[in-house]
Amino acid sequence: MQTGSDEEKWEEDCAPRRVLELFSTKWTSMILHTLHARHDGIARTGALHRSLPGISKKMLIQTLRELQASGLIERHAQDTVPPAVSYALSPLGKLMVQPIEMIYDWARTNSGALDQLQPRATSRRRP
Repeated sequence: MQTGSDEEKWEEDCAPRRVLELFSTKWTSMILHTLHARHDGIARTGALHRSLPGISKKMLIQTLRELQASGLIERHAQDTVPPAVSYALSPLGKLMVQPIEMIYDWARTNSGALDQLQPRATSRRRP
């Protein structure tokens, strides 16, 4: 948006705020990226958990449920013993991965500049 744009474009439910809401939780973009980049769009819960160091099983399941509720992923349960559950990017999730990959590529390219940022108090990264 341009400076001085109409105030109605900055409503609480405007498109930029809705997309940034996806990034407000720590693991959302990482789960979508991991499904796309490491698992060709579909993975079982255990494989996702192993691919995301630092995430607890509880947080993974919680975030997967939120992503499913938002329509970004689909949950597939197989009728086996024991039951097998996999998660796949939905068509909407595949669209959302595009800007995530752009941000991740930018971060890799500019890692030196990112290293100059002072870590936030809640960050695990230390100077």
